Amino acid sequence: MELQLQNLGKRFNRHWIFRKINFTFRAGNAYAITGPNGSGKSTLLQVIAGAMQHSEGAVSMGNGQPAIANRQFATETYYQNISIAAPYLELVEELTLKEFLEFHFRFKPVLPGHSIASIIDCIGLPDAAEKQIRYYSSGMKQRVKLAQAVFCNTPVVLLDEPTTNLDTEGIEMYSQLVFTYCKNRLLIVCSNDENEISFCKERLNVSDFKVLLSEIIFK
Repeated sequence: MELQLQNLGKRFNRHWIFRKINFTFRAGNAYAITGPNGSGKSTLLQVIAGAMQHSEGAVSMGNGQPAIANRQFATETYYQNISIAAPYLELVEELTLKEFLEFHFRFKPVLPGHSIASIIDCIGLPDAAEKQIRYYSSGMKQRVKLAQAVFCNTPVVLLDEPTTNLDTEGIEMYSQLVFTYCKNRLLIVCSNDENEISFCKERLNVSDFKVLLSEIIFK
């Protein structure tokens, strides 16, 4: 599996967040998207996920044919190959953890060898399985968000600031999930925190694709 960014750019009104990104992500590797706060890291990850439209360029998967071309939404096949966890993504808080995971995995298959019960055990929440998610702490909710991404049987996993709201034990759980379940997949982590990206051998700094003031012209 490969993801290719081809002359990728995103702007809001006249302001370019990033432009002319050409980069290839390959399966079996872990990548970090870095950059200062407000530089566009999360925006780039959402574009890669197909959750936000970009302004120019294309995102291609596998065969090199654009899966998300300029000003187009991603194909259904594209979405089926990607899972994502991010602090800004909402959970269905009226459901219990068990109900939520059962609902979630109706849309994407679970990793082979796992069940809802085993996933709940892996994220350390067996005692809260029958509790509505709205009563969870922020750290518990983050564990659920990681579970819904990592345990999907998808070749591409996208994680945005994955240890947000996690305590020391939760950070260790995150590291174990990545080491155990993501090493043969294409993993992209959006963060500046070395605790989250220390294992990422390749890094893409969004600041390298900022547009000079002289280039900020509405075209």
